[in-house]
Amino acid sequence: MAAPAHIGIIGGSGLYQIDGLADITEHRVETPFGPPSDVIIGGQLAGRQIFFLPRHARGHRILPHELPHRANIWALRSLGVRFVICVTAVGSLQEEYAPQHIVLPSQFFDRTSQIHTFFGGGIVGHVAFAEPMCQALQEILLQHGTTLGYHMHQGGTYVNMDGPQFSTRAESDAHRRLGFDVIGMTNLAEAKLCREAEIAMATMAMITDYDCWKIEEEAVTAEAIIAHLTANADAAKAIIARAIPHIPADTNWPVHHALDAALITDKKLWPAETVAKLRPILERFLG
Repeated sequence: MAAPAHIGIIGGSGLYQIDGLADITEHRVETPFGPPSDVIIGGQLAGRQIFFLPRHARGHRILPHELPHRANIWALRSLGVRFVICVTAVGSLQEEYAPQHIVLPSQFFDRTSQIHTFFGGGIVGHVAFAEPMCQALQEILLQHGTTLGYHMHQGGTYVNMDGPQFSTRAESDAHRRLGFDVIGMTNLAEAKLCREAEIAMATMAMITDYDCWKIEEEAVTAEAIIAHLTANADAAKAIIARAIPHIPADTNWPVHHALDAALITDKKLWPAETVAKLRPILERFLG
């Protein structure tokens, strides 16, 4: 019988550790894409193996556009992670999403200038991405967040901008007119790379502010955001602790086979160097 699939947690602004881990280990993973954001902390939680990575590093030292996304996801996949819960701070673009509410977005809109993929170097892959989130994993988070009494919102669109500056009011107004729900600077890259790595991913978008469209509110500032981070981090920890025992131990969800119809290049033509680079992701195709 196969060992239970491991669970990764990527912590956002304000969430730099996970409480309650037993048998704690530290993992300094070397990847073909450079070092991850920080040391990855392993441990047991509710009978499952967890690997925690602070996205911006402990002490919040890495800007959004500096994040080593490929190294982060490659490192987690190499440790056997097949489920990832992302916690990310976002601004609200809709009145009903107030600070300290939690949105479980189902869609993304890309406003960045960045490309994020493991493929290239002689291997072409085009994963399906119409539904970028793992709905089954989102449902687990929704159920347990609601049970705990948090303000949870299922669905909606996360618009991903470059940063590190916050939006202008013109941009914020345009995003609202386009019907977007929350705005952030980091999570789309993680979703794309998790899909390529056949990792089921769900996101808890933690509202910190109303961006700058709400003119009766103060424009978003780092100080205003930090005021909500502690409460958001406590909520994320509580929901994760309740959700972990309900995440499946096996990898039978469709996203765990996302590469079945995505790899275009004939396997006989795969360059050995690229295969070696992507071994944790391509391993099941190499038998």
